[in-house]
Amino acid sequence: MAQVLEFKLPDLGEGLTEAEIVRWLVGVGDVVAIDQPVVEVETAKAMVEVPCPYGGVVTARYGEEGTELPVGAPLLTVAVGGTGAPEELAEAAPGTAPTAGEGAAESAVSSEYSGNVLVGYGTAGPAARRRRVRHESPAVAKAPAPAAPVAQAPAAPVAQAPAAPVASAPVAESGTESGTGREGPVPVISPLVRKLARDRGLDLREVRGSGPEGLILRADVELALAALDRPAAAPAPAPARAAAPATSSAVVAPAGERVPLRGVRGAVADKLSRSRTEIPDATCWVDADATELMATRTAMNAAGGPKISLLALLARICVHALVRFPELNSTVDTAAREIVRLPDVHLGFAAQTPRGLVVPVVKDAGTRTAESLTAEFARLTEAARESALTPADLTGGTFTLNNYGVFGVDGSTPIINHPEAAMLGVGRIIPKPWVHQGELAVRQVVQLSFTFDHRVCDGGTAGGFLRYVADCVEQPAVLLRTL
Repeated sequence: MAQVLEFKLPDLGEGLTEAEIVRWLVGVGDVVAIDQPVVEVETAKAMVEVPCPYGGVVTARYGEEGTELPVGAPLLTVAVGGTGAPEELAEAAPGTAPTAGEGAAESAVSSEYSGNVLVGYGTAGPAARRRRVRHESPAVAKAPAPAAPVAQAPAAPVAQAPAAPVASAPVAESGTESGTGREGPVPVISPLVRKLARDRGLDLREVRGSGPEGLILRADVELALAALDRPAAAPAPAPARAAAPATSSAVVAPAGERVPLRGVRGAVADKLSRSRTEIPDATCWVDADATELMATRTAMNAAGGPKISLLALLARICVHALVRFPELNSTVDTAAREIVRLPDVHLGFAAQTPRGLVVPVVKDAGTRTAESLTAEFARLTEAARESALTPADLTGGTFTLNNYGVFGVDGSTPIINHPEAAMLGVGRIIPKPWVHQGELAVRQVVQLSFTFDHRVCDGGTAGGFLRYVADCVEQPAVLLRTL
C-alpha cells in the first residue's frame, strides 16, 4: 500500500528563511526518482534547484510559480512504497485510519528515501522526513471542507488550488486558533520577523498568520504595525475636517505600480538600508592617469598565454593596498564594540545581472596571480548571468571592488557592502587632457572613489590607501616592490 509523504521547503543555509517558486519541474501525477530536482526556487542569494528525497508519484503541489514560501512550508506530497494507482493513492490520503501493515509501509519508505534533501546546504537527516502525514485531531478532521483536506492536502484535486497552504492558516500546530489571543506556541520561523516585532513592541500572539498552518510572515507583522500606527495619526486633523483628507489620501495611495521587494531585489534593499543605518561612511576620490596601466596590460597580453583582464589588475592593486593598510580589510563587531581585522582577503566584485545586482566573492584573492584572478572573475560572472551562483559564491567577502565604469559613468559614492569596512569604485577610463611631464597631453584618465567605515580608520588611512592605489594605476612598476 502506498504512503503519502509531505516534502517541505528545506533549510537552504546562510540564514535564508524564504524562497520564491520560479519554476516547477514536475507536475501532479509525475513519477519522481530519489534526489530528482522537483522545483527551482529563488532565494535572496541565488537560484537553486531543490531535489526531493523521496521516490514515488507526485500527488500534490503547493504554491504557483511566483509564490513566496517560508522555510518549512509544504512543497509537495509524494506517494511512495506502492504502484501509484489512483485507488491506492486514495487509501493513503490524510485522515485514513492506521492499519496493521503500517510498520511495513514505514520500512518500505526508507528504501525510497534519500538522507540529503539539498546537498551542501546543511539539511537535516531522515528522521524529520519520515513523519506520516495524517490528521490526528478530531477537531481538525471534522472541519468543514475545504479547510480540513487542504490543511495537509495530499489529494491531487486539492493540490492544484494555489491557495491550498493558506487555507489551513486558522489551525496552528498545537491545534489552537491562530487568531487574536492565541494560546500555545507562536508559529514563527524567521528570527528576522521575531526581531521586527520585538523592536516595535508588537505581541506576536495578537497577529494572525497568513502562511501555511498559520505561520506568521514578515508581511503579517508589517501589516499589524501599520494598523497600530494608523490610529495615532488619525486624531491629528479636526473631526469636522477628517473626511476630506481621508478621501484625498485614499485616492492618492493606490496610484503607481507596486513592485514587491523580494528575492535578490529585496536582499539588496535590506543590505543597503542596513549599511546606511549602521555604518558611518565617508567617501574620498581622486583622478588618476591610467595610460601606463593600459599599456602594461597590452604588453602582458601580447606576450602570449591567457588574456589578463583589467579587473584582475585592479584586483591585484587592491590586494597589495590592503596589505599596506590592513585596517580596511576588517569588520566591526557592534555587540562587543571591537574592530575585527581579517587575515585573508576575499574580494567581492559587483556584477549586474538580469535578476539584479549581485556581489560574487573571489576567495583568497591575496594568493592569486593576475591570470588566476582573470579566470575566477570570468567563471563567477558567467555563473551570475546564468543564475547559477551558490550561496557560498556570494558570501564571505571582506572587501568589494565596484567597476561602475562599464555603465559609462565617471564617478559614484559607493555604499559599503555590509558588514565589510570599505569599497573601491572605478569609473570609466577615457581620453582627457592631462599635464604629463610638464606638458599638456591627452591621457587615459580614470576617477577612483573610495568609501570607508569611519569607525575602523580616519581620513589619513583612507587617503593613504586611495593614494597608493592611484600611484599603482599611474605607475604599475610600484607593485614590483611587493612582489
